[in-house]
Amino acid sequence: MNLHLTNLVFYSLALMGLGRWIGRRVRGAADFFVAGRGLGAGLLFSTMLAANIGAGSTVGATALGYANGISAWWWVGSAGLGSVVLAFWIGPAMRRQAEAHQLRTVGDYLEHRYGSNVRALAAGILWIGSLFILAGQLWAMGSIINAVAGVNPWIGCAIGGAVITVYFAAGGLLTSARVNVVQLCVKLIGFALALPLALETVTGGLPALLRLRPVDDYAQFWRAGSPGLSTLAIIVPPFIVSPGLLQKIFGARDDHAVRVGVGLNALGLLAFAIVPAFLGMVARTQFPSLASSDSALPVLLVYTLPPLVGAIGLAAVFSAEISASDAILFMLTTSLSQDFYQRFINPAADDRRVLRVARWTAVTGGAVGTLLAISLGSVVNALTIFYTLIGVSLFLPVLAGLYTQRTSSTGALASMIAGVCVAIALHVTTSGRGWGIFTPAVAGLASAAAVWVITLAVAPRHQIVSSAGL
Repeated sequence: MNLHLTNLVFYSLALMGLGRWIGRRVRGAADFFVAGRGLGAGLLFSTMLAANIGAGSTVGATALGYANGISAWWWVGSAGLGSVVLAFWIGPAMRRQAEAHQLRTVGDYLEHRYGSNVRALAAGILWIGSLFILAGQLWAMGSIINAVAGVNPWIGCAIGGAVITVYFAAGGLLTSARVNVVQLCVKLIGFALALPLALETVTGGLPALLRLRPVDDYAQFWRAGSPGLSTLAIIVPPFIVSPGLLQKIFGARDDHAVRVGVGLNALGLLAFAIVPAFLGMVARTQFPSLASSDSALPVLLVYTLPPLVGAIGLAAVFSAEISASDAILFMLTTSLSQDFYQRFINPAADDRRVLRVARWTAVTGGAVGTLLAISLGSVVNALTIFYTLIGVSLFLPVLAGLYTQRTSSTGALASMIAGVCVAIALHVTTSGRGWGIFTPAVAGLASAAAVWVITLAVAPRHQIVSSAGL
């Protein structure tokens, strides 16, 4: 067993042990779902940034940098821009709603604002989307193990799935928020060491790297396509309304913790965004003919950097995938156990039974996500599907429910259905390319907005529900 693989194995065991130890503090479903609503700014910052620097922000963004150059910044940078809106506008408002009405999930909020039918539709979309993004995170782990040990990527998927399932099932948000602190420290140290050493391997350094022209627009930052400006439509909306992020905010102590914690997370993402872009470009200079661009980051860390730095860098990447995966498993688990089981299957379930269902759901979700990862075989493909579904379905209902009285259950349902149907239809008929600026995400959002406006115009006044209290 080589140094890199040994390091990852022991690190995985340590994370599982820490998670199990912290999980002993869980006393009920409130601890599992919202960490007792006691997260301060520091814990909120670390769990948010740890969740957001995941497979897409590391393996996926590096693959984009390898293929497309500097414009790969927009993949993570768009998440930072969405997080700014979340920190100062949407996040505090949603936290107040959650505290006032004892909401645990975004499904709770949608039912409070619109009704059980909207909650059920959102939960169904969320299950599908969550499984895709979980698969993307797990596939990234598979690519790491493949680069380190030369084994089939499905083995890495299985290892990653086992790690997150063990420590997350132990304590939900209470566990993951504290384990994420360790993971974030490993990430920051690993990438802080890896980037300057990787740049040193390029003859002529950073100026020479920026002059690379393997494709015509490799040095074009303001690229119109994806990655580029069109990425804003894919990434920004879900990073404002993603249930996995909003439900972490539901666990915040107060509005100040949200503004500071999520705001610092936004700054971290905006700064970090250039790191995978540069690493991908460096990998292009060292390994110009990789069979899969998804392997660019792990191959660079294993074969270009000094062994110890490479081992730390791989642990950082592995931490990124693990922490993002537990955020997705959190979203999937809470939706199934709270939004579906307790709301529709067994409304009389007591706290202990809901907690048991949540833990078994985490185990099942981890297993299904692993199988889907093996079948998809791509990080960016899986994440794009998730971001598109979440953005076109939840963006309008969540924001309209907060800021306008003139929206209804009918309007929310119609906009969600229109957005998802148009996005899926365009994705299927154009193989994900869209028509010019009308990518599946842009077309889905535009359709959802148009249908929502139509429902406002035609709905009788007595069908318009009151606002959520803002």
